[in-house]
Order: sequence, then C-alpha cells, then structure tokens
Amino acid sequence: MSRRLPRRFRLARLLLPSLLLFAAGSAAAQSPVKTLPLPGEVLVLENRPAFVIPAGEGAPTARGLKPWLWYAPTLPNLPSAAEVWLFQKLQAAGIAIAGIDVGESYGSPAGVALYDAFYAEMVSRRGFSPRPVLLGRSRGGLMTLAWAAANPTRVAAWAGIYPVANLASYPGLAKAAPAYGLTAESLAADLPRHNPVDRLADLARARVPLFAIHGDSDKLVPLEANSALLRGNYTVLGGTMTLVIPPNQGHSMWPGFFENEELAAFLLAHARPAASR
Repeated sequence: MSRRLPRRFRLARLLLPSLLLFAAGSAAAQSPVKTLPLPGEVLVLENRPAFVIPAGEGAPTARGLKPWLWYAPTLPNLPSAAEVWLFQKLQAAGIAIAGIDVGESYGSPAGVALYDAFYAEMVSRRGFSPRPVLLGRSRGGLMTLAWAAANPTRVAAWAGIYPVANLASYPGLAKAAPAYGLTAESLAADLPRHNPVDRLADLARARVPLFAIHGDSDKLVPLEANSALLRGNYTVLGGTMTLVIPPNQGHSMWPGFFENEELAAFLLAHARPAASR
C-alpha cells in the first residue's frame, strides 16, 4: 500500500519542471552574445560583454606570463573582419587579443573602472602579462589612452588606428560631459585633468612608446586635433611616438589602415617582450 506524500512535496514535484525551465531560461538570458572575427571566448564581466581570442595553436611561447593585445572599442560589431589580418599575425606570434565593452564612456572614470576590472581578470585570474600592448581604433583611442594615463607602469606600448585622443575634437564636450557626470561647462573648465591628450606626463616618464596611423583627410577625427596633437604633446614631454600619415585617406575602412606592416611590427615588438618583464 503506497503512502500519500505530504502536500508540500507533491507541490514541489509539480513545480520542479517549471523551475528547471525557468533556471535554464535565466542562464540563457545571461549568456553573453557577441560575434567575433576569429574563434575565441565571450564572457560577461561587471555585466559587460568581453572577449578573449587566444594565441594560435603551436605558437611560440614567451617566458613567464602570456602576452596579449588589449583592443578597443569592443562595441557590438567590433572587433570586425577588418582586424583579422592583424590579429592572425599576433596569434601566430603567441599573442592573445582581448577587450571589454565599456559603452560610450569616452575615457571617463566609469570606463576606466571597468577596464580596471578587466585588467584584474586577465592578469590575476587568467595569467596574462601585467603589461599588455593597447590598440585603440577610432573612439577606442580615448578609452585606451585614458586607462594608460592612469596606469602607465601597466602598459608596454600604445597604438591607434585613426584614434581619438582629444575630447574637444570628438565627440565634443557637450556629448562627452554626461559620461563624466559633468556639464559641458564644467568639463571645459577642467579639461586638462580629463582629456587623454593632456594627461601624458606619467606615460612619458614611464617611457611607454606610442604609435598611430592616421589619414590626412580625416573629417570625423581630424589628424591635427588628435594624432598630430598627441605626438606634439608627447614629444615635448620627452616621449617617443611614431606617426604614419597615409595621404588622401579619411576615416574609412581602407585596408591600409588595418593591414599595415609597420603597425604590426610595432605591436609584435612590444607585446612579446612585455610577457617576461
């Protein structure tokens, strides 16, 4: 003769399938969704999507910690197929590529804080080099330069592809101010404290090399107000920066920006030694 289960157990047995479905649905909802141009891991950190594209199989290994390139901006459609040529060169040399989506933070303290969390994930928990090379494409220049300025001893080198370096140039102070929790007027009044192009002294003292490739016909992110100004300011401080200026090129998907041997050589030269320092 079978015994009747207490009511609370009968109820739990009826609800269990629904609870399992709900849990599965919640897990699926939290799973990061991002398309990468090369196979890699997509993760969520601080509620933001991030990625790690590993070094190629059979790639040479560096002594000590794993070298990596920190790429920005990691917006929903970036990095893209345009970076495949460069990323594959890095992978073949034993260098991973990684990044985190910090939204339209424009180098603000909130974006820098998210970068701090990502740095801890890569270095403390995943065993990557404490001195990555940073690569900022367009607005990614603001993000990477702002973090580099705050963390000069944690940067092996910095490079940019038509990078934004100057908040006043792009996106403009009125648009950037909310990301800083400021009005346009208060941001303008205290701009040198926030603007990456004005915060280079510690990077120069740390002897961090810079590199940029930037067309002379860029209307969206003008050369003179960004990469040229960056080089001028950095040189005055005693820093070194290489600036490649393709003639008659604007803010475009011209392959020469992304498949540039000089850029690739710079990244390779500074990423791998950084793993063993």
